[in-house]
Amino acid sequence: MEGPNPQLLVDLVTMKMPFGKYKGTTLCDLPTYYLEWFAKEGFPNGKLGMLLSTIFEIKINGLEDLLKPLKSKRRF
Repeated sequence: MEGPNPQLLVDLVTMKMPFGKYKGTTLCDLPTYYLEWFAKEGFPNGKLGMLLSTIFEIKINGLEDLLKPLKSKRRF
Protein backbone atom coordinates (compact mmCIF):
# COMPACT_ATOMS: atom_id res chain seq x y z
CA MET A 1 0.00 0.00 0.00
CA GLU A 2 1.30 3.43 -0.94
CA GLY A 3 1.63 6.32 1.49
CA PRO A 4 -0.17 9.59 0.99
CA ASN A 5 0.67 11.60 -2.11
CA PRO A 6 2.89 14.49 -0.89
CA GLN A 7 1.29 16.95 -3.34
CA LEU A 8 -2.14 16.04 -2.02
CA LEU A 9 -1.03 16.98 1.49
CA VAL A 10 0.45 20.26 0.22
CA ASP A 11 -2.86 21.03 -1.51
CA LEU A 12 -4.73 20.47 1.75
CA VAL A 13 -2.70 23.16 3.52
CA THR A 14 -2.64 25.66 0.63
CA MET A 15 -5.87 25.36 -1.35
CA LYS A 16 -8.81 27.52 -0.28
CA MET A 17 -12.47 26.58 -0.29
CA PRO A 18 -13.82 28.17 -3.49
CA PHE A 19 -17.48 28.60 -2.44
CA GLY A 20 -20.00 28.50 0.36
CA LYS A 21 -20.01 29.55 3.99
CA TYR A 22 -16.26 28.94 4.34
CA LYS A 23 -15.16 30.42 1.00
CA GLY A 24 -11.50 31.46 1.31
CA THR A 25 -10.76 29.10 4.22
CA THR A 26 -7.82 26.76 3.72
CA LEU A 27 -9.14 23.21 3.30
CA CYS A 28 -7.22 21.88 6.31
CA ASP A 29 -8.83 24.58 8.48
CA LEU A 30 -12.43 23.73 7.62
CA PRO A 31 -14.44 22.66 10.67
CA THR A 32 -15.18 18.97 11.00
CA TYR A 33 -18.96 19.55 11.17
CA TYR A 34 -18.82 21.21 7.74
CA LEU A 35 -16.95 18.22 6.33
CA GLU A 36 -19.47 15.89 8.00
CA TRP A 37 -22.23 17.73 6.15
CA PHE A 38 -20.45 17.09 2.83
CA ALA A 39 -19.94 13.44 3.79
CA LYS A 40 -23.68 13.12 4.32
CA GLU A 41 -24.83 15.21 1.34
CA GLY A 42 -22.08 14.22 -1.09
CA PHE A 43 -18.68 15.69 -1.81
CA PRO A 44 -18.30 17.78 -4.99
CA ASN A 45 -16.95 16.06 -8.10
CA GLY A 46 -13.32 16.27 -9.11
CA LYS A 47 -10.21 17.27 -7.23
CA LEU A 48 -12.02 19.46 -4.68
CA GLY A 49 -14.27 16.59 -3.61
CA MET A 50 -11.32 14.24 -3.33
CA LEU A 51 -9.42 16.77 -1.19
CA LEU A 52 -12.45 17.44 1.04
CA SER A 53 -13.02 13.72 1.59
CA THR A 54 -9.31 13.29 2.35
CA ILE A 55 -9.21 16.07 4.96
CA PHE A 56 -12.41 14.67 6.46
CA GLU A 57 -10.76 11.25 6.85
CA ILE A 58 -7.63 12.85 8.31
CA LYS A 59 -9.66 14.78 10.87
CA ILE A 60 -12.00 11.98 11.97
CA ASN A 61 -9.06 9.60 12.36
CA GLY A 62 -7.00 12.05 14.43
CA LEU A 63 -4.21 12.31 11.86
CA GLU A 64 -3.94 16.11 11.68
CA ASP A 65 -0.36 15.91 12.98
CA LEU A 66 0.55 14.72 9.45
CA LEU A 67 -0.13 18.24 8.26
CA LYS A 68 1.76 20.17 10.97
CA PRO A 69 5.14 20.28 9.17
CA LEU A 70 3.46 21.49 5.98
CA LYS A 71 1.33 24.05 7.81
CA SER A 72 4.41 25.58 9.40
CA LYS A 73 5.95 26.07 5.93
CA ARG A 74 2.95 27.64 4.21
CA ARG A 75 3.06 31.27 3.21
CA PHE A 76 0.20 33.65 3.81
